[in-house]
Amino acid sequence: MNEQSRRPRQQGKPYRRPTKDPVRMLAFDALRAVDERDAYANLVLPPLLRKAREKGDFDGRDAALATELVYGTLRRQGTYDAVISACVDRPLREVDPPVLDVLSLGAHQLLGTRIPTHAAVSASVDLARVVLGDGRAKFVNAVLRKISQHDLDGWLELVAPPYDEDPEDHLAVVHSHPRWVVSALWDSLGGGRAGIEDLLEADNERPEVTLVARPGRSTADEILGALGEENALPGRWSPYAVRLSEGGEPGAIDSVREGRAGVQDEGSQLVAIALANAPLDGPDKAWLDGCAGPGGKAAMLAGLAAERGALLLASEKQPHRAGLVAKALAGNPGPYQVIAADGTRPPWRPGTFDRVLMDVPCTGLGALRRRPEARWRRRPDDLDGFASLQRGLLRTALDSVRVGGVVGYATCSPHLAETRVVVDDVLKQYGGSAELLDARPLFPGVPALGDGPDVQLWPHLHGTDAMYLALIRRTG
Repeated sequence: MNEQSRRPRQQGKPYRRPTKDPVRMLAFDALRAVDERDAYANLVLPPLLRKAREKGDFDGRDAALATELVYGTLRRQGTYDAVISACVDRPLREVDPPVLDVLSLGAHQLLGTRIPTHAAVSASVDLARVVLGDGRAKFVNAVLRKISQHDLDGWLELVAPPYDEDPEDHLAVVHSHPRWVVSALWDSLGGGRAGIEDLLEADNERPEVTLVARPGRSTADEILGALGEENALPGRWSPYAVRLSEGGEPGAIDSVREGRAGVQDEGSQLVAIALANAPLDGPDKAWLDGCAGPGGKAAMLAGLAAERGALLLASEKQPHRAGLVAKALAGNPGPYQVIAADGTRPPWRPGTFDRVLMDVPCTGLGALRRRPEARWRRRPDDLDGFASLQRGLLRTALDSVRVGGVVGYATCSPHLAETRVVVDDVLKQYGGSAELLDARPLFPGVPALGDGPDVQLWPHLHGTDAMYLALIRRTG
């Protein structure tokens, strides 16, 4: 008896061999890489898209859909987990991760896009049959049909606890952030419900692609002129920033390919500009970027230093990241040097520099728009792992700057334990030999900068990553 005769066939429903949908296959492969290898989507997705284009599988619309499926699924993972949990008969930890990835992709198509219900379910079941097999595809089909019974608002009514009973858990489910992250962001932001909801919503929006015209090597006007008004807009706050229209490809821009411009969030640009423009007592000839990798701020500082005849030393602990810094600085018009060195055990003498930037390693909670998977990987105890390093690097910065010079302590996290608490602790150790400067005047035109003297930028208020900057002058 052959295989076909053993398989019972339903009247009117002949067996249909699943076809590989290249868009959903690519999205699934990207999610598996994020899950299995702790990869970041912003690093995994571009080569997958490039390979698909080279094979002729993709056009621009396909690439846009694949990108939306990957990032949308990762951003809304917490919400979709709650919905899927309500539709299965076992704890989510007992659902195989590849099955859960297919279910999450399906949930996003049903609840987070305009894809018709029947198409979302059918495409997801076909994907399951290809990557999981017929048996588990039936499970996927059953779960997705349950999910399709309500829209997103309907599901949130069912799975999110009422705000009045548990505000943080309600916001965690509705806006797809871990509860501890909601609590930390709320503490740092302050205020009532509206502000934190605006922030969490901004974290779930796709950020603009922003370019930086590297000083001395290109200008924003040059890039805008080359791209045209229909493809790009000036930055909101930085005179070096250019915002690409949706779908803009940085790698296709001449100035980016040539290294005269780069991709850089406007918040990072503002931090570098503020340090460069901070008032000094005395000479302005030697600058240090003490945590320079991968080189975006260093390239900007090198250009600004060159305009004043100053030298930039860019130091990065990891040799491969130091290589990225060297690549970013190649072609800078002024003097610079790149070294691989541990910033907590510096090879340079104390008091060597007039300006020092320490953009310290952190949890990255300020860049969740760009790295949505980071919110699910970070844990509260990660703060303890960074605490000693952050304080050590800030002490190095203060030791490295001369009396009258300025240190910029920066981090892409708004968590108070990584911002004001670090600065306050280190300043106490220095007694009266260092003082905070008011950084707000160095962000001209930027609104909602708070009470100072430090500056915290926010996605929902400024359209930037949540960059933090404290400026400190060495006084003794």
